Amino acid sequence: MDLEIGGIKYHTAPFNGWYIETEIGVRNFTDEYRYNKLKEIAKAFNLDTSKTSTYWRDRALVEFNYAVYHSFKDAGVSIVDHITASKQFKQFEKKEEIAGREVTGKWSWLAPPLSPSLTHNYHKGFNNTVNSPSLMYKNVDKKCPFYQ
Repeated sequence: MDLEIGGIKYHTAPFNGWYIETEIGVRNFTDEYRYNKLKEIAKAFNLDTSKTSTYWRDRALVEFNYAVYHSFKDAGVSIVDHITASKQFKQFEKKEEIAGREVTGKWSWLAPPLSPSLTHNYHKGFNNTVNSPSLMYKNVDKKCPFYQ
């Protein structure tokens, strides 16, 4: 990612973040256009994948995310669960409101991909304006061997 400040892009700016278990357990491992492992995960949990009414997808997602979260915790690596992250974001929103600033963001990134209706983020919209300063995706050449 690049750090953009006042129209200038800093390509080597330091970045520090933290992992949310759903980014790994839902998005990376189970999105069809990523690793697409949901059925394999369900079979590892001995879930009946013969029909949708067994809720195998939902059950596999919950259990796998639980496993991802605990594997990080057991290894002493920082990670947050999606419900806690949403609560932290709500606190951030309150602080920004007190400071007189509007919170902007992409709703599809702010509402977690697992049990989203359990969080306040799901039930509200956000202005998707990108303000400066901002962390921006790099314009990466998809043919570059390092991109994959």
